[in-house]
Amino acid sequence: MPSAARDEPLPTGEALARLIGPETVRRFSDELSSLGYEGGPVAVAVSGGPDSTALLLLAAAAAGGMIEAATVDHGLRPGSAAEAAQVSRLCGRLGVRHATLSVTIPKMRGGLQAGARMARYSALQEWCKTRWLLVAHHRDDVAETLLMRLARGSGVHGLARMRQRWRYEPDDITVLRPLLAWSKADLLGICARAGIETIRDPSNMDERFDRTAARSVLAKAPWLDPKRLYRSATNLAEAEIALEWLAERCWGERAVVHGGEGEIEIDAVGLPHETKRRLVERVMRRFAGHDPDRQVETLIAMLERGEYAMLGDVQAIPGRVWRFRRAPPRRPG
Repeated sequence: MPSAARDEPLPTGEALARLIGPETVRRFSDELSSLGYEGGPVAVAVSGGPDSTALLLLAAAAAGGMIEAATVDHGLRPGSAAEAAQVSRLCGRLGVRHATLSVTIPKMRGGLQAGARMARYSALQEWCKTRWLLVAHHRDDVAETLLMRLARGSGVHGLARMRQRWRYEPDDITVLRPLLAWSKADLLGICARAGIETIRDPSNMDERFDRTAARSVLAKAPWLDPKRLYRSATNLAEAEIALEWLAERCWGERAVVHGGEGEIEIDAVGLPHETKRRLVERVMRRFAGHDPDRQVETLIAMLERGEYAMLGDVQAIPGRVWRFRRAPPRRPG
């Protein structure tokens, strides 16, 4: 059971800002503003670990009584419900409304962590009633992700720094990552100054998971500085923007859409491979309505050899101009 001291109310607003550091809270407020936050109620995803707890404290200091919080209980460990209750008590001490969201994790090709992530964001999206949802990814997370994706052979898109904001439609919810430039040490310091004990997730020590293995590599190799890896991921994000700009321009100049997207032609002659791939991915998204899979590379290779190709129910026809159209339905029998 928590002690009386751990149950007594915590300061909020300016008093909390003085406790964790006015300059720290000002830095956080500036980050929010730079991401387009215009004031008003915000929602915070809080697991109870040091990262999300620091985010909760910063939001409580910056936004006062205009925040609500949620903890997703994945049900993967016996103590998960108790941990969610611990977060609820902390929110009560801060005067923050809190909800616990129980989820069922779907089976996915990416494994347990990919399924947990999908379940978590689906639950948060359904719960969130504000325009802004804050999540606690930070600079060390960016460095870990970069290492993981390098190991998988990812291209520029995969290696680019995770987005600082994105929007869920049609719910009009904007997800913000205001801590991306903050270090793990920064966030631990905030929790320490507030006197908050945070939760340690045992899965964070399990090196069967790619992220934990990447974290271990960083800890054992001081020359892999997370700050520099963050800078590299940021540079790759800028390169991704430039490549998308070029693909958009080439789409306007090299793509022809016939008959309400009955057929799409792409003039890929002389284009760099990366631009060809992005144009073909756009074609597939138009026909399939979702991001294409890795077989796009195989399809492009077949077209370049002058071979007909199929991806899903889309026909790709080679020639000087590549033509794409939906395959006619198969006749029964």
